This record gives sequence, structure tokens and C-alpha cells, in this order.
Amino acid sequence: MEEFVGKVWHNFITGAAGGRYPDAAVALKDVEKTAGILFRAFGGDAGLKVAAATAEEHGARRTLLQRIAGSNEKATLARLDAETLRLPPEVAVFPDKSLNRDLYLWLAALAACDEDSALPWHLRNQQATLNTLRHFPGLRPRYARLVDALLAQRIGPEAMAPDEAAQETALRQALREPGSVTQLPPLYRRESRPPQPIPLWLIASPAGAATPLGDQDGALPPEGGGSDPAKPQAHKGEQVETPQNENPFLIMFRAESLLSWGEYVRVNRAFDEDPDPNAGDAAKDMDRISIMRDGQTAVSRVKFDLDLPSAAEDDAPVGPGIPLPEWDYRKNLLLPEHCRLQPLIARDAGSAELPAELKKTAHRLRQQFAALAPARRWLKAQQDGPELDIDNCVRNLADKASGQTPDQGAYLAQARCERDLACLLLADLSLSTDAWVSDTHRIIDVIRESLLLFSEAMSATGDRFGLYGFSSLKRQNVRFHLVKDFSTRYDAAARARILALKPGYYTRMGAALRQAARILAEQPAQRRLLLLISDGKPNDLDLYDSRYGIEDTRMAIMEARRMGLQPFCVTIDREAGAYLPYLFGPAGFTVIRKPEELPARLPLLYAQLTRQ
Repeated sequence: MEEFVGKVWHNFITGAAGGRYPDAAVALKDVEKTAGILFRAFGGDAGLKVAAATAEEHGARRTLLQRIAGSNEKATLARLDAETLRLPPEVAVFPDKSLNRDLYLWLAALAACDEDSALPWHLRNQQATLNTLRHFPGLRPRYARLVDALLAQRIGPEAMAPDEAAQETALRQALREPGSVTQLPPLYRRESRPPQPIPLWLIASPAGAATPLGDQDGALPPEGGGSDPAKPQAHKGEQVETPQNENPFLIMFRAESLLSWGEYVRVNRAFDEDPDPNAGDAAKDMDRISIMRDGQTAVSRVKFDLDLPSAAEDDAPVGPGIPLPEWDYRKNLLLPEHCRLQPLIARDAGSAELPAELKKTAHRLRQQFAALAPARRWLKAQQDGPELDIDNCVRNLADKASGQTPDQGAYLAQARCERDLACLLLADLSLSTDAWVSDTHRIIDVIRESLLLFSEAMSATGDRFGLYGFSSLKRQNVRFHLVKDFSTRYDAAARARILALKPGYYTRMGAALRQAARILAEQPAQRRLLLLISDGKPNDLDLYDSRYGIEDTRMAIMEARRMGLQPFCVTIDREAGAYLPYLFGPAGFTVIRKPEELPARLPLLYAQLTRQ
């Protein structure tokens, strides 16, 4: 009974307090695609992704009912940084659902026209609003409705102290007439509260937010590179120092004054094979997640080295390594010799036959692709040849009889119909390929079978092709596995090298694509197809696991196109729609939802891509 009464009271008081209208709520997942298209169409950075923002305490004045209900302490506001446009995961600000949806679209347009994030908060948003309304005047009625609805809900200046009232009046004027307020009145009382949140504006990114870890001396152990499932909510993050507690037995505190607590847990996610199933529920109750380095780099290096294969067990290196450039989008500069790519070949792979379970499928594919093989055809009306062209002989005699001079040859000649094609298949061999996709197959098993069946089909067509794989461990160790180059034939030794492929480390895709493009560009073919098989987005231990890696990969693909190559990506990553259109274009990739179908579909996909 007590619990029932408590729920009734909670629902009543929170509903009476206002500030949120669940019945009219619009979720980000429902408008994420539309907002992203609108953001890019209005001139926003195409490399940014749309993600959920975090809720933060604002400390502004609340109504009496809100204080009684304990609601409206936090606000989730839009934010734009170098990598992400963060929008509220849900908008329930207005009682009208259409207004909540319009708020999402307005924020996307505002972010696209945000030009100077260094300005103070109120000046930046006024300038962005002016830019938006000037470039897209059709948004003026929608903006006016949003402002009227927002001002009707805010606490009026008459209910505030003089300094807070002056600031609220200025903000209201800035919303109604953007650009008219150049300076906010200061808050001079110690107990003054900051202004109420403005959902129509962007907020600055937190200065203390954690940044991606760069190339540091303390090496981290390798882990998989697949994309994680989309999280329903986001958390604020920061990088902090390791807590110091020289004498843990000297704890002086009063238990009743302990308002919050945090637990320092030393974890190594690369070796944590059994994640805590309750970790997601625990994270929901945390406003901020902090990470740190504990300084025990010696132990980390020992674990890291034990995880690396010994030189005797690793693939054999071919040459001293190849220096390659890398694109730094922050500097808008191609960094020369920034990466080192090491070609490798399987050590003592020997020879191998096609696995028995693939022979039936391979036989069917060879029969299907035999129709694409070069064949001879007869050319008519030639000046010389091994046989007479009876039709043209008769035509020439008729022309002579009518007084005309024959202008066509009278012989048949054979010509070979060549398919002037070259294809390089580049396979992602990151550690994420060690994941299981069924009771019997891992992703690496699916990739091996795909390469085998692809090679069997290509052998039937006679097209020139090469097979390579890649993984990486920071920029100085990009592993580039040679399986079959263009100068060698597909035989038992090549099959053995395919079967010897094993999961590697990370996915520094840009360097691998540049080397693959160089190899393919040397092939004397009219059409050259660069086919990439991947199971996740570009990533590595350093800052490559961010927009940096996406931009470098995109630049490598653009370089390949300038060489006259045709890049195309085949992926089994279900989240690929969030980044592959930006990398390869809307028609430059395909997503295979069921990884176990990849071996059979890859040769057929090649036939479609190379159809004359």
C-alpha cells in the first residue's frame, strides 16, 4: 500500500510541477536520420556524427512544485564539438509533439550555421541564430513558434531577484531579437542562480572532458576493433589522476555527511573476457565516468609482450617496412612517412586443398563464372583471315555487278574477347574477427571461406586478382599480409596462406588502403576494383579510434579514386550505415546482415560490380 501511494504521489507531483510532457515526447532515434541529413544539407561538417547528449545539473531557479517534486534539476542540451553533434536523447519540452520535433530540426540547422564556438555562450548562439535565419528564411515561422512556446514556460523576471531578473530579461530579448544583446547583466549576489537552460541554444563542450588517448609510452594491450552496439544514453567522461591513499586505515569522515561515493576499480578491458552483466545498470546511475592511468607501465608492458606472438611463430616479414603518409584533418595536412607498413607472408604455410565442405559451392561458382571467361568470336568483313565471309562475298559480287566498288573485306577472322579487369581484395584481420557468428564459425572463418570461394570463382573468369589482409598496432606497426599477388597464380600454396590467416590487432584502415591502392594502380588494366572486406570502423590504440581515423580513411579512398581505381566495401557491421556513406559514398558499400552468407555472396557481388 505504501509503495502504491508513493507512486501515485510521485506521478501527481511531477505532473503538476511541469517542465516535461512525456505524452508528447519525441526520441532522437526517430529523427536522428532526418536531423543528420538536414545538418549536412545546411552546410554542416559531413564528418560529424549525430549522437545523444548527456544530462547535466544546471543550478538554475526552479518553481516551488519542482523543488517539492525534486524534478528539473538537470537539463539535456545540444552540444557541438570537433567530432559529434550531440542532441538530447529525448525532447519533451513542449506539450505539442510537433514543437518537440521542430526543436530537433532547429538545433540541427543552428549547429550547421554555428561558425565561431570561441565566442561567449550568448553571443555565439545569437550569431548562429542570425546566420540560420538569414540563410534559411523559411525557418523563421518555426523559430518564432518555438520561442513563444519556450518563453511561456520560463519563470518570469517578476519572480526573481533584481540581478537575475535583468539577466532573464536580456536572454528573452536575445531569443526574440537575435543579435540585440551584446552583454549579459552580471550576477552580483552570492546567492544568485544562473539563468534557466535554453533548449533552443547550443552549450559549450566541457573543458574537462576526456580526450582520446594519443601515442603514449605506456602501451595498452590489444583488443578487438569491431563497432559496439549503439548505447541508448551517453555519459560525461573525464581523465583524472590516480587517487592517492598512502594510509588507507586513516579514514576520518562522518557517515551522515557522505552525499555521494565513487569506487576506484583497476580494470584491464583487453583481458576481461567476462564483462559484468550489471555494468550497464550501474552506469545509468552515474553522471560522470572517469578513467585514469595507474602508472604501472611495467606490468602493462609484460602483459602486452606476452600477448604478441614470438618471432618464430609470427608471419615472416618481407623487407624492412614501407613508410606511408597519414591525413591529419585537424591540421588539414598529409603527414609524410607518419606510418610504417610491414608486409608479411605466412611462415611455412605449405600447401592445402580446398576444404571438403566448400567443394560443392566452389564447383557451382566455377560453372557460373565460366561464362565470364574470355572466349573467341568471329569478326566479319575482314581484309584477311583463315576463312571466307560468304555473306560479304555475295554482297561484294552484287556491288560489282551494279557498278559499285566493294569497300568491305571478304574474310572471317577470330578475335579473343579479353576482360580487361584487375581486382585487389583487402581483408580486415583485426582481433574483432575472432568473434563467433554461429555455433561453428567465427568471423575469421567466414573471411577465409570467402577468400577461397572468391579465388575459385576468379580462376574461372581468368581475371587478374590479388589477395591481402591487414591489421595494426599503432602507426609504426601496420601489418600487411600477402596472400596472393598479381604475379602468382592461385594454387595450393595460396590456399594454404588463406587458411593460415588469423586475427590480428586493430584496424588502421588508411595505411592499408594506400598500400593496396599503390599495388593495384600498377596493374595494366582498364578497370581496377579495390574490394575491402571489413567488420568494423577504422580504429587503433591511439587517437585513430575517433574522427581522426574516419577522416584518414576517407582521404585514402579519395586518393584511390584519383588514381582511377574503384573502391568498394563489403561489411558485416550492422552499424556501418553511420559512417560508410561518408567514407565510400551511398553506392560504394554493401552491408551483409548475416555474416555466414558472405562466402556465397562475395563472388556474385563481384560479378555485379564488373558487369560490362
